[in-house]
Amino acid sequence: MFSPSSADLGQRGAAAMEADGGGISKSVAVAACTAMALFYVAILYSPTLILRLPPPTSFKSFMIRRFVCAAVSSVLSLVVSALILPWQAVVYPVTLTSLMYAGSLVLKSIALLASWKEQCNDGEGQPSNCTENVLQRFIGKVFSIASNVSAWRNYFVAPITEELVFRACMIPLLLCGGFKTYSVIFFCPIFFSLAHLNHFFEVFTQQNRSLLKASMVVGLQLAYTVIFGSYASFLFVRTGHLIAPLVAHVFCNFMGLPVLYSPRNGIVSFAFVAGMVGFLWLLFPATYPGLYNDSIENCRCWQRYCA
Repeated sequence: MFSPSSADLGQRGAAAMEADGGGISKSVAVAACTAMALFYVAILYSPTLILRLPPPTSFKSFMIRRFVCAAVSSVLSLVVSALILPWQAVVYPVTLTSLMYAGSLVLKSIALLASWKEQCNDGEGQPSNCTENVLQRFIGKVFSIASNVSAWRNYFVAPITEELVFRACMIPLLLCGGFKTYSVIFFCPIFFSLAHLNHFFEVFTQQNRSLLKASMVVGLQLAYTVIFGSYASFLFVRTGHLIAPLVAHVFCNFMGLPVLYSPRNGIVSFAFVAGMVGFLWLLFPATYPGLYNDSIENCRCWQRYCA
């Protein structure tokens, strides 16, 4: 990765503006950005004009209402971007990431099948209304997640904010600072892991663990965050879309640590090994920049800074 001059940057910036990036037209991109900008402002006034809520009684409640509206606007903008941008930016990263969890998915499928059989039989062992039972359980699970603050943190707040800060903000800074692409992929997760050091104090003080046990627990967490941070950075640089590491982040938070084996079922271990082989085999083909950006012009990274 070289450091281009200001003249080169200007020429490439003009070329970038002339090209249609990401497989969408200029009119669609401009219309989407305009709609997001208008919606960002309009939603701030929706509580009083549309929902007919009474005006806030204090400056604190006023600001809280503004924060909530801005958060809703930001989430919807991310969803719209994911729908407009190439579908590969969502489907391919999730599919690739799921290969690492092949063992976990097999184990969950076995447990789900056993639960489904239990739900579909009444007390005398006769089949009951299976569809209704499964549907009720699914709806109950959805409401349980929607009312759980921890679920909102793990599946929405943490992935969105962490990917915005540690990928969308830090990676361009490091690249423009002259770091090589793959140096950034392995260097940026260090900052990501530093942001999780607070877990050590929580484990050591609140859970009354010894210094050694707390270090081992947090050390495992930090190792996992470094590995995932490298993978997420790799997805961001290779695909050029923030939605790619974001959906992978949500999926990993939902699945937890991958299941390596099950003492009761050898197929889980086989699925894990097969999934990891498939993951390593498809890692570069499934993240080839040309799959996500139509106008990369033989450049190796989405910023169009050719090696």
